[in-house]
Amino acid sequence: MPDEQMAGAGSVPAPPGGAPGSSAGPPVAPRPLDPIDRSIMRLLQADGRASIRSVAEQVHVSRANAYARINRLIDDGVIRGFTARVNHERAGQGASAYITLKIVQNSWRTVREQLRELPGAAHIALVSGDFDVLLLVHTPDNRTLRELVLTRLQAIPEVLSTRTLLVFEETDLLDTGPGGPGPGGAPAIAEE
Repeated sequence: MPDEQMAGAGSVPAPPGGAPGSSAGPPVAPRPLDPIDRSIMRLLQADGRASIRSVAEQVHVSRANAYARINRLIDDGVIRGFTARVNHERAGQGASAYITLKIVQNSWRTVREQLRELPGAAHIALVSGDFDVLLLVHTPDNRTLRELVLTRLQAIPEVLSTRTLLVFEETDLLDTGPGGPGPGGAPAIAEE
C-alpha cells in the first residue's frame, strides 16, 4: 500500500443531505468515537498532511486500520476537510477583528450569504446574547478594515448595527511549533 498523504484531500464529499456542516436533511446522530479515533483527530488537526503511516505509528494501529478509520471519520462527517493554518500577519493581513452584528429578525440566511462574500471573512457564527452574529475578519490594514465595516457591512440592509473588536494578539491552540506539544499534550507528528 502506498504511503498516502492527507494533503490533497482538501475537499471532502458532502454527506447525504447537503454540504459538510450544513443543516440540510435530517439530523444525524453523532457516531461514538473511541480513544484511537480521538487521537487520530488530534494528530490530523496538528498536521493535516501527516501520512497514513505516521498516523498509524502514532496511534499504534496498522496502516490499513488507520486508513479505514480516517475514511470512516470523513464519510461520517466528523472530519469535514483538511486546511492550512495561516499566519495572517505574514500573509499580508495584519489587521484582524471580531465584529458583532445585530440583524433583522429571520434574516440570518440572507445575511450569512452576503457575509461570505466579504473579502477577509474567516468565520461567521449565529449566536445568542446581546448581538446576533459574530464575524471574524482579516484585512491588510486598519484602513481596509474601516472600509469593510463602514461601507460594506453597514450597507447590508438587514444589518441594524455593528461593533468592532480589534484583535491585538492571537494564540492558535492547535499550534505545535517549537517547544510546544500538540493538542492534549500529544507530541507533534515527526517528519519522515
